[in-house]
Amino acid sequence: MESYTKHILTQLKSGNLSIEEAEDQLKGFTDYGFAKVDDEREFRQGFPEVIFGAGKTPEQINGIFNHLVHKGNTVLATRVNPLAAKEVCEQIEGVIYESVGKTLLYKSEGYDVVNDKKIGVICAGTSDIPVAREAEITIEAMGHQYTTFYDIGVAGIHRLFAQLEEIRKCDVLIVVAGMEGALPSVVGGLVSAPIVAVPTSIGYGTHLNGITSLLSMLNTCASGVTVVNIDNGFGAGYSASLMLRV
Repeated sequence: MESYTKHILTQLKSGNLSIEEAEDQLKGFTDYGFAKVDDEREFRQGFPEVIFGAGKTPEQINGIFNHLVHKGNTVLATRVNPLAAKEVCEQIEGVIYESVGKTLLYKSEGYDVVNDKKIGVICAGTSDIPVAREAEITIEAMGHQYTTFYDIGVAGIHRLFAQLEEIRKCDVLIVVAGMEGALPSVVGGLVSAPIVAVPTSIGYGTHLNGITSLLSMLNTCASGVTVVNIDNGFGAGYSASLMLRV
């Protein structure tokens, strides 16, 4: 992968940047006061900076999003409320808002599917779908394919077995579950693919907003299960995509 420094120097040599512009860009970030956008992220990690929308104003999200689009990046924003999404979509053509997963996605001209491998996204219950959708849009943003398997939790385990053949065709699996968080352990005992488990904040009383599911997944006896934070569909999608790139 080309280094950020070499990228800037190549643009300088070709005349696309002045010496002053090259010097400024070699810092590796652009300072807007409210945010320092990491221009070097794609060269350092293989994917541009992703915007975490929660807590940001519509103007801030729009400003960062515009900057990344202008740089020619595929741009992903997560946890975006409808008001902020409306502003970005009105300003930038081609941006898609996924209201269930609360994501904004803009695909650059150079966007392409990296390979033909596939990530399976398994969801225990319908209430867990928003977290699954965040994972799926992240997977799409990173240039990978996914297949969904919704509402196949352990309360009706025959639903899982009915789709097990298709599940086993996936190269990596993301398993999203709330309540007691048992599904990743069950799936982990049935497949050979690596699993990224996502506890959700869906559940009653002693579920403790996802802590019960988190601890259950961390204590799984199934091999090959990695656990991300509560409701972190983005982290699961990103990690699963990186696994396919190795």
